Amino acid sequence: MPSSKAVPHLDARLAAAADFVRPGSIAADIGCDHGKLSAWLAGSGRCPLVFACDLRPDPLAKARRACAPYGDKVQFRLGPGLEVLRPGEVTDIIIAGMGAQTIMEILDAAPWVFDPAYNLVLVPATKHSLLRRWLAQRGFTLQGETLAHAAGRWYAVMNARYTADPHEPEGLWCLCGLVQGQSGAEEYRAQQCGKLKKYRRGLTDGPEADAVDSLIAEVEAGKWP
Repeated sequence: MPSSKAVPHLDARLAAAADFVRPGSIAADIGCDHGKLSAWLAGSGRCPLVFACDLRPDPLAKARRACAPYGDKVQFRLGPGLEVLRPGEVTDIIIAGMGAQTIMEILDAAPWVFDPAYNLVLVPATKHSLLRRWLAQRGFTLQGETLAHAAGRWYAVMNARYTADPHEPEGLWCLCGLVQGQSGAEEYRAQQCGKLKKYRRGLTDGPEADAVDSLIAEVEAGKWP
């Protein structure tokens, strides 16, 4: 990753997201918040043009201040999700800091991203398993995943591309993804299993509960996808 005193410091989560952005790409930072990632992508030279996008005026104002040193290398869009972009206007799309459900809704509302030309970098704040399943069901393939520890939690930073190969993934893959062998993988799997057990407590006995019990047993036996 390029380094420069001029660019903001990124936490492990955003640094992992930046690593999946292709050098020379035109990127959109959806839900840019404080604008640090947008500023880093522009200031480091990773991207010649970045669109910093947010639903709310106040975060976008912060992003403007953070990105001011980079001039017209950063443009700003106010509005929901990918509605602020035209198809083909960017090549790489980063969606970070939102729950999986919100990420899925944003992508579903923009059918033009179902195209292998687009490089998606997704950082769900919650329900990682749900997003992995949705991607597989919609024909996206995970090109890679990076575990990142930030603010006391483990995040899975996902790099996805549309491959027109929809399928129903296995439960263990949805839970753990591609993180096996990475630093923190065992801790991440334990974190995911804890969430699964909490979900199980809310289920009544039946086929879904039985499937969750089987998945918990696989995880506790040390299995990986």
